[in-house]
Amino acid sequence: MPNRWKPNVTTAAVIEQDGRFLLIEEDTADGLRLNNPAGHLDPGESPVQACVREVLEETGYDFIPEALVGVYMNRFIRTRTGDDITYMRFSFSGKVGAHHSWRALDDGIVRAVWMTLDEVRATADRHRSPFVLANIEDYLRGRRFPLEMVYTDDSVYTSPV
Repeated sequence: MPNRWKPNVTTAAVIEQDGRFLLIEEDTADGLRLNNPAGHLDPGESPVQACVREVLEETGYDFIPEALVGVYMNRFIRTRTGDDITYMRFSFSGKVGAHHSWRALDDGIVRAVWMTLDEVRATADRHRSPFVLANIEDYLRGRRFPLEMVYTDDSVYTSPV
């Protein structure tokens, strides 16, 4: 089957502290957008490891995952290219750790920003993905699954022979 469909696998973090959620503001082809700290799964890492890495790269904060909030999937047509794209996102909740203010943020990331739920809802037209609010609302509903629900076989961490 030469044209096997493969969705883009991403991870994201829902991080709440003192009633505010950590989001990132990023420069995209569609202008400045808000997103949960999120990014693509890289070869040789588990979804949990990818989430920890992405939070650090995009916000400068350490992240300690505690639970899986959910697995989300969406499809859209990329505005600038017309590409038909599907994303599958593993969303984790957890605690924020140390802030490494000296770290440069990923290309395109303008800043990390703490927002209240009302502020997140009021900026829905600027969300990069429909998952931004869905992840936070599911978290607030108490959706928490053990991290062990996302199993990564040891073969992921080794090079193929």
